[in-house]
Amino acid sequence: MFGGVFTKTKKFLTFAAFMIIFVIFTYQIVSLGMIFYQNSSAVNNNEIQSLAKNEEGVVIRNGLPNSGQVTFSCNVDWGEEVIPDMLKIFDENQINITFFVSGKWAEKHPDLLREMYAAGHEIQSHGYSHKLCSQNSVETIKEEILKTEKVIMDIIGVKTNVFAPPAGNYDETTVELCRSLGYKLALWNVDTIDWREGSTAEVIKNRVLKKHLNGAIVLMHPKEETVKALPDLIREIKGKNLSIVPLYRLSY
Repeated sequence: MFGGVFTKTKKFLTFAAFMIIFVIFTYQIVSLGMIFYQNSSAVNNNEIQSLAKNEEGVVIRNGLPNSGQVTFSCNVDWGEEVIPDMLKIFDENQINITFFVSGKWAEKHPDLLREMYAAGHEIQSHGYSHKLCSQNSVETIKEEILKTEKVIMDIIGVKTNVFAPPAGNYDETTVELCRSLGYKLALWNVDTIDWREGSTAEVIKNRVLKKHLNGAIVLMHPKEETVKALPDLIREIKGKNLSIVPLYRLSY
């Protein structure tokens, strides 16, 4: 009888010892995994910080959140038929915005570009032929920027110093190129998405007004529904005690 009890006790102790070893081993594996994960996170965070440092002083996404200002940024590669209506609305409301024009568009519409500039609006670069930065060589994008710079200089006598990459597409090489050329790279933090199907004036207005607008850069295009939305947008933004200013006057 005692032999059977001893055997059962031995088996129990062996099993208990095995479970203790298993628990200790599992704990060590989990601990090592956590250490590895933390170290990996630190590396990733450092990479993100490094990217941010690379963009510092070049990339503009928005202004100061307590600046009391809003910038309208209008990318122009088409839409010349509605730009006169936009200019009229801006004039009636006594505001100026920033137009980012493509060099190719400017060559085709020099008189309209002069009108935009004469009305007090800031004119900056949208590249020459709307090429995506990350899908082209740095030499190509450099040519896009410099060719547009010359076109605009020849038409209105202004040297551009801000580049709005088509579709907001850029990479680290684009940032370094802008830095070397003495350019800022302009993006946005509020998008009208006015090019999307179904973007009526009401939809555009609601997209913008639901965002935090203090210090915002609002992206738009010369679209018919955008023009319809502008009077209400301007009135409601001014009603929030915010000033609409061109990019060069935005505090950031």
